[in-house]
Amino acid sequence: MKLLGAIEAGGTKFVCGIGHEDGSIIDRVSFPTTHPEETMAQVFQYFEGKNVEAIGIGSFGPIDPVLGSPTYGYVTTTPKPYWSQYNLVGAVREKIDVPIGFDTDVNGAALGEHTWGAAQGLDSCLYITVGTGIGAGAVVGGKLIHGLSHPEMGHIYVRRHPEDTFAGTCPFHGDCFEGLAAGPAIGSRWGRPAAELAPDHLAWEIEAHYLAHALMSYVLILSPQKIVMGGGVMKQSHLFPLIRTKLQDLLKGYVQHASLAADIDNYIVPPQLGDNAGLAGSIALANMALARE
Repeated sequence: MKLLGAIEAGGTKFVCGIGHEDGSIIDRVSFPTTHPEETMAQVFQYFEGKNVEAIGIGSFGPIDPVLGSPTYGYVTTTPKPYWSQYNLVGAVREKIDVPIGFDTDVNGAALGEHTWGAAQGLDSCLYITVGTGIGAGAVVGGKLIHGLSHPEMGHIYVRRHPEDTFAGTCPFHGDCFEGLAAGPAIGSRWGRPAAELAPDHLAWEIEAHYLAHALMSYVLILSPQKIVMGGGVMKQSHLFPLIRTKLQDLLKGYVQHASLAADIDNYIVPPQLGDNAGLAGSIALANMALARE
């Protein structure tokens, strides 16, 4: 089988790996996301001598994933220090002369779960990560969604919880979905990280409120056949039943489908690929890059 490279470029850490075209991961390494030159030096050191046939990159964003665009392959207006307008694909291509697939980290994870994970065999799915930031990727009709650029579902506005007066942490929009519900928002609102809050803390009622409101919008607009929720915050497994119940309450039976009624436990699920969702998605992006050659 072909040997492929995978880069999951996160705002907090980079994860690099080697895998096969069937999505299997045979090696991986991670390191903090710091200055581009320092971080990319570690990427190149990892891939030296690996002889991969293609590389897939799933990156934090915003990015430009549109082939043919003058800034294709760039990280664009990110709040991550030093990375704004950084030519990520160009930097990799300069050192490693192989086909490169490039998309958002969440689009990559959505593709991974659609190809080999929880949404395998379905026509559509949504992958949402709730961690340092909030992002979502979607597969519709078997293809990743692109338009002017890529979806930015973490920055929609959601209806406020009646007991929440928190200003929000998003540097662009303040109290958008990410600004109210990402990991840093939870930590700032309550004065300690999400992982330190008890399961019965009010934080989770408020968090589930925002997550369910966002999912309602996604269900009504995209009608995905499966919703996969990952990221550090979603490791609090008690969130899943809260979100499912609140989504049903919000929809009020308007969307008539068994997946949203009797089978909602199998509709909103954690990643079947676990922590490999992003890397497997990058392998899928590498496969797509090879197919374009």
